Amino acid sequence: MTAATIAPTRLRLGLAALAFGAFSALGTPAHARGPDGIADVAEKVIDAVVNISTSQTVEAKGGGGNAMPQLPPGSPFEEFFDDFFKNRKGPGGGSKGGENGPAPRKTNSLGSGFIIDTSGVVVTNNHVIADADEINVILNDGTKIKADLVGVDKKTDLAVLKFKPPKPLVSVKFGDSDKLRLGDWVVAIGNPFSLGGTVTAGIVSAKNRDISSGPYDSYIQTDASINRGNSGGPLFNLDGDVIGVNTLIISPSGGSIGIGFAVPSKTVAGVVDQLRQFGELRRGWLGVRIQSVTDEIAESLNIKPPRGALVAGVDDKGPAKPAGIEPGDVVVKFDGKDVKDPKDLSRVVADTAVGKEVDVVIIRKSQEETKKVTLGRLQDPEKVQAAVKTDEPPPEKTVTQKALGLDLAALSKDLRTRYKIKDSVKGVVVTNVDANSDAAEKRISAGDVIVEVAQEAVSSGADIQKRVDQLKKDGKKSVLLLVSNADGELRFVALSVQ
Repeated sequence: MTAATIAPTRLRLGLAALAFGAFSALGTPAHARGPDGIADVAEKVIDAVVNISTSQTVEAKGGGGNAMPQLPPGSPFEEFFDDFFKNRKGPGGGSKGGENGPAPRKTNSLGSGFIIDTSGVVVTNNHVIADADEINVILNDGTKIKADLVGVDKKTDLAVLKFKPPKPLVSVKFGDSDKLRLGDWVVAIGNPFSLGGTVTAGIVSAKNRDISSGPYDSYIQTDASINRGNSGGPLFNLDGDVIGVNTLIISPSGGSIGIGFAVPSKTVAGVVDQLRQFGELRRGWLGVRIQSVTDEIAESLNIKPPRGALVAGVDDKGPAKPAGIEPGDVVVKFDGKDVKDPKDLSRVVADTAVGKEVDVVIIRKSQEETKKVTLGRLQDPEKVQAAVKTDEPPPEKTVTQKALGLDLAALSKDLRTRYKIKDSVKGVVVTNVDANSDAAEKRISAGDVIVEVAQEAVSSGADIQKRVDQLKKDGKKSVLLLVSNADGELRFVALSVQ
């Protein structure tokens, strides 16, 4: 693990032992007391927390599976490894893989999980069981049972397992993660460094933490000690309810430095219900592409304060299209929930039931409007591209005009061919960008097409210059452009007109 990286907390067998000091990474004395209820919580729920053991067969590459590591001459480990690798050789001094090279080998991993149903239903992280050939659940008393995979959701890194109980089980229930407050005490139980049934405690350091690890990030951050092997284990409140699933840590060493992240129970409960019911996730779909409302864009659209999710494009086959949502609209509320930024909208749409009719509040030309949308189902994107070869037409004379640090030209067959611009894209093509301009800083490039200026369609460089001149007269500091790439994907860009 590299320094300051975010890493899953699954444990690979064979990790070196850690030295534990009398003080935590935050300088708190090891004997410092938390609330008296921690022992009661641990006693109540510990039998519902399980270890997850997986095995996977991997192909050895280039003798790497049985190759002796390179050691300095005279190293104290040289004799040990020499004997070890000699003993692994097969008849005739060769490897067990025979003449064809090293044989496939098994690797093992350990993680954590917890029982949510006494029929044998377990929740854990997807990365704990990913690519496993065999999954086993180990109860707190050491009983080991083979488990089957019910379903996984890679986007939230969650998985549900099922095993046949050999005896009556203890289960835990989900609490309400929305009720957590900063500073609330929480308890983590899991299998760090293969030390099963380990209890640690800390506080909620932050809520709704976005660490850019996935499209629906909204983690609980805690300083409770979470290490490799804790992945998939529960984070409890002092009522003994699960309010999160421990998933990630930030650490330069692989050990806890007091920065751990858990998927909130509100998210986990919804994902688990769908995995148990369908074996897969059925997320809501609005059918729009969205981007952030920057200060410049907010000024151009007269939105104060900056907020919401700016609609940059609308899918022709999506639910938003028939509802009347258009590029340039800013979504500020969805199904009664405020939308502060694009992540808010992505999360709330995904969590909403497919087929539900919802109210979507948008801002269009400084006025709020409410649109009724019946959500569709989000599908995995299809990566299908059709390559079409066409004879190149004779070159046409291109007339350009300069504005906003851009060389602009009306779209022609020659320019469409040169920049491979789809026929469905309309507007004014950019043929050159001044390297020192605001446009270059905002990553506008040759081949981009300006579709609208200040939410009005344009078809020539003269149209753009006219709009810019008028905005300057009106005292505007920036102009909002709707820009398309060659494939027709839209985005909004605010450029300075000063």
